[in-house]
Amino acid sequence: MSKLSITVLAAFATMTVSAPAVAQDRWDFGGGRPGDRDYRLIGAGAGLLYPELRSTNRGRAFVMRNFDTNRDGRVQPREAQAANRAFASFAGPRRDRFDWRTRDTVVVVENRGPAAGRWDRTAMRGYGFRQTARGATLRLQEDVLFRTDSDVLRPGAVDKLRPLADYLRANPGVRVAIDGYTDSRGTDAHNQDLSERRAASVRSAFDAMGVTRARFSVVGHGESDPVASNSTAAGMRQNRRVEVTLLGQRADRF
Repeated sequence: MSKLSITVLAAFATMTVSAPAVAQDRWDFGGGRPGDRDYRLIGAGAGLLYPELRSTNRGRAFVMRNFDTNRDGRVQPREAQAANRAFASFAGPRRDRFDWRTRDTVVVVENRGPAAGRWDRTAMRGYGFRQTARGATLRLQEDVLFRTDSDVLRPGAVDKLRPLADYLRANPGVRVAIDGYTDSRGTDAHNQDLSERRAASVRSAFDAMGVTRARFSVVGHGESDPVASNSTAAGMRQNRRVEVTLLGQRADRF
């Protein structure tokens, strides 16, 4: 990442930055000063943050004001990783010497991700949406998202979902159905519960990436509605799936 530090002479000074062609983010250091609110770090990602981000109110403010993408007041692991990368990019190799007391410093960093309101059409096409009566439907197999008999997402699962999250943030009117399914092994009750928990885990992943929870309907179907025979290992693998449907959308749009 490229970086540019700007010293502001007054609290309300107007700053003009010569920006590159790609979108940029201006990190907000406006919190954590004497007299401001105190910032707390809670959530699964809090312990992953650099000590320099955890140990001062300015560091905690930097995390919460810039990287709490879903505004839930908690630090998710992905948010912590993004905060660490940003801090390392402008603080340099001696992060322990970074001066948080320099209140009038703003850092502008190049953002190589999708610009606001933009989404990656190629990545969306790669999902292989198919047209159904409800809309454009994406089928994600269990082994892509979860470990066997678990509702915990695999480490790479969130990256698989990220282009879809970009699309949903850019198209706030699109509502989404998430449907979980299992194969026929296990009891009906176990399969129903597992399918519900897996569908909920996918919604939580989108939530952590800034897509409003209220846009989703989440249903577990257990072992009902198989797409292949449960008499073979290959068929059972196909039946263990989560389907994401963009309600009312055309699959040929992508």
